[in-house]
Amino acid sequence: MTHRRNKLALCLLVIVALLAFPAAAFASGNDVGKNVATLLKGYASELYGGIVAVVSLMFLVNRRYTELAVFLFAAIVVAWMVFASSDIATAAEAIGKQIFG
Repeated sequence: MTHRRNKLALCLLVIVALLAFPAAAFASGNDVGKNVATLLKGYASELYGGIVAVVSLMFLVNRRYTELAVFLFAAIVVAWMVFASSDIATAAEAIGKQIFG
């Protein structure tokens, strides 16, 4: 009997909380997909930076300075294309409008 009474009290407490705070209970401001994407983008950028650093150290230790410069330039271009894709899309759209009217 006590187990049933505890369940009933818990259900009553949940109903009271939902009625007392309906905006918090049914808020649509939580965008889980956007939050996960932002988190993964942060992890990916840190991982990418670490890989670029390790490869750059290999070039530096082997005294291949011109190849290091080419690699760093390519790494910056790739990072710009991957992590700022919306900026690239905006620039490409503006260039396309200028060329094709």
